[in-house]
Amino acid sequence: MTKYALTVTCPSTRGIVAAIANYLADKGCNITDSSQFDDAQTGNFFMRVSFESEQGADLADVEAAFTPVAEAFQMDYNFHDEAQKMKVVIMVSRFGHCLNDLLYRWRIGALPIDIVAVISNHMDYQKVVVNHDIPFHCIKVTKENKPTAEAAIMQVVEDTGAELIVLARYMQILSDEMCQKMSGRIINIHHSFLPSFKGANPYKQAFERGVKLIGATSHYVTADLDEGPIIEQDIIRVTHAQSPDDYVSLGRDVEAQVLARAIHAHIHRRVFLNGNKTVVFPASPGSYASERMG
Repeated sequence: MTKYALTVTCPSTRGIVAAIANYLADKGCNITDSSQFDDAQTGNFFMRVSFESEQGADLADVEAAFTPVAEAFQMDYNFHDEAQKMKVVIMVSRFGHCLNDLLYRWRIGALPIDIVAVISNHMDYQKVVVNHDIPFHCIKVTKENKPTAEAAIMQVVEDTGAELIVLARYMQILSDEMCQKMSGRIINIHHSFLPSFKGANPYKQAFERGVKLIGATSHYVTADLDEGPIIEQDIIRVTHAQSPDDYVSLGRDVEAQVLARAIHAHIHRRVFLNGNKTVVFPASPGSYASERMG
């Protein structure tokens, strides 16, 4: 049976879950997984439901009569075919650990996406990308040509029909205009320390301060640099025995893992924007399974 998903955001009130469950049951559908969150602070309700049509109905048939239910509860909703892979553009500069990790996960089916292009401001990873039969675009960025370069990037996005941009250590700041145009559709990754260090060579700064936790944060990109709604975070412990190069190596690993988890959550429609924060529901059973081992 084909698996579908329904995502819902609406004001919190009584009867939402029952209305959705009854509608799907009347349509001959069986709910296989469900997550919900009632935000008492904002009065917003969030829900994600995975379901199967036991009568073989296609998504249009299932969705056809849902409008009255949605209107009754002021729902912002979407139905999704979980078999349909999201089209993704990856952007990278000269740090390749996240790109290579994503390519591997994509290749074995652990990250079910359709990588429609890789864009870089350098040529370092052209061969790697082309060897995966993925289009590679080198778009140089300078202070003088930044508007032209971004227009070329957006042209690739539009031509490929990409629904998501992933900044896999892309070391260029995007314009406010591009951030607004792709709001909620650009994911970034960066290091995070306790305490925080900014500027050049943050790992060296962390080493010199004796940091014991190295972390990474993946978030949606906004006009406020590195301050968009957070999707995923993680940390790894270090000790006095580690060198500055150890910090960098360990940091690469946690960055790659956090970015992959953030993308996984987004493509499965488990992430809901909630003001400056996100609601991130747990993964459905089987969604991490790989098609092959290598």
